[in-house]
Amino acid sequence: MKTYKAGIIGATGYTGSELVRILHHHPDISIEVITSESRAGEPFSAVHPFFAGTVDMTLKTAAQALEMPLDVVFLALPHGVSMRYARAFVEKNVPFIDLSGDFRLSGPDVYGQWYDREHTYPQGFDLAVYGMPELNRNRIPRARLVACPGCYPTGSILALAPLLKAGLLQPGSIIIDAKSGTTGAGVKPSPVTHFPGVNENFRAYGLKKHRHTVEIQEMLDAVAREEHGSRSQANARADAARPAPIHDHNRQAAGCGPVQFTPHLLPVDRGILSTIYALPNETPAKSSTFRDALLHTLQQAYADEPFVHLAASPPSLKDVRGTNSARVYVDYDARTGRVLLVSVIDNLVKGSSGQAVQCMNLMLGLAETTALETIALNP
Repeated sequence: MKTYKAGIIGATGYTGSELVRILHHHPDISIEVITSESRAGEPFSAVHPFFAGTVDMTLKTAAQALEMPLDVVFLALPHGVSMRYARAFVEKNVPFIDLSGDFRLSGPDVYGQWYDREHTYPQGFDLAVYGMPELNRNRIPRARLVACPGCYPTGSILALAPLLKAGLLQPGSIIIDAKSGTTGAGVKPSPVTHFPGVNENFRAYGLKKHRHTVEIQEMLDAVAREEHGSRSQANARADAARPAPIHDHNRQAAGCGPVQFTPHLLPVDRGILSTIYALPNETPAKSSTFRDALLHTLQQAYADEPFVHLAASPPSLKDVRGTNSARVYVDYDARTGRVLLVSVIDNLVKGSSGQAVQCMNLMLGLAETTALETIALNP
């Protein structure tokens, strides 16, 4: 059986180290190169001591990685940085998965509005496939550039997509109240994520214009209109068609309408819990029957999905800690007339590196679950 050569560009952060942790146990992958521009020449285990004696290979630069014969590459870089290397790997015809937000949206105009920077490789949007296997399993295997979804969008989209596709939710009524562990803010310390700022504390941030808002909205809008996450510009080929950019995010879109999204920072290491509210598209004649319809829709959508599980009661972060799983709970509150959803994921695994490896498995024609079938760390 072939062993595929993988490169990880940017492994000093949490997502990079998580990729190494997962791929080190992958039977079909050889990690050929790990890069860091600031720590090149040092052992990887000097940056992440918990790998000592297991992964001690010397860190290289991205330029050195570009000269190596690789079968697949992961860009574990911040947004604004990944795009600098994307063009080079496209030109070398090396398939890659980008874990940043540089290619998740519908085009450079929307990217500029929400990321407050000009995109330097706009051609990449026409190549990118949104890397959520539950939505795009048929397109990921032939992709050369996979845009790995954001952590908050992953938990929210998995909970909502089947219900929107079935027409059970009222457009414009979705409210997402999401809480994340501090690793979601990245490895670089700040006053907010510094221990005294986060310990015994809890705060909301990014109100009204968190960049994951538009990612959630665009993808749910596409799903609701049965375009399944395709996101290309209007002149793209039909087999890569995606919805046109949403330039006015205050208007009610045809599919899901504007989404109200508010993230919060929890004093925990990892995990995202999203509590989601929406109105039914029509007033249910009987609440118990409507709840059954919601549950049945999710059961049908995820019956064959290896990493999405329905919970009989609201799930907790420890249910998925260290795993590539998502757990979703659904209910209907007849008193308020609202649909209630709770979803949990590990932001570093299903919300990032694990989902990236899941996509890689599909791209290389491997079993989708390879190296990802782990049991949650609890307690």
